[in-house]
Amino acid sequence: MSLVLKPALEAGAGLTLAQPFPLSTCVALACHDFFSRYALPDETFIKWPNDLYWRDRKAGGILIENSCRGTEWLFAIVGIGININQVKFPGSVRNPVSLKQITGLDFDAAELARELTGALDNRYNQLLAGKAGRLVEDPLLDEYNTRLYKRDQAVRLKKDNAVFETTVQGVSAQGELLTRDILERRFVFGEVEWIM
Repeated sequence: MSLVLKPALEAGAGLTLAQPFPLSTCVALACHDFFSRYALPDETFIKWPNDLYWRDRKAGGILIENSCRGTEWLFAIVGIGININQVKFPGSVRNPVSLKQITGLDFDAAELARELTGALDNRYNQLLAGKAGRLVEDPLLDEYNTRLYKRDQAVRLKKDNAVFETTVQGVSAQGELLTRDILERRFVFGEVEWIM
């Protein structure tokens, strides 16, 4: 499903085009909230930068497209795809999983869309309340990092033509993936690819 959010219209909320990652954090947590109602929360993760994982399998993805005029953030189109009733996937899709495969149940997609919208509404209000209060701490980012896929575990990443092993530490307030090996590293969206 796709939703339109208008961050620029929220006076005093502290959301800016220069700092769009809090919106991504909010949406990812809402998807996690929704999905973990049906799949166990301790087996549901947010994979940086924009995927929903159950165990080591992809359950969904998020894409946020921002519309701007100059430096004014007009609105964001939030696209969310979560596997609900699928049991067969194209061979090109790596490690997919659906709620039906996890639970054995059939779901009403329209009803689940309403539930997901409610979860998004809750997290969006939490985001606005936190930013309006100008908190130094970011409880949403802290929670995002708690639910981060492979946190404190070694993973293989690819940058350009080099594949290397590094340990996921977390995600920064700017949305950078933080890792550590012989170096402490920061990666922006699109800079590295996960090797599964």
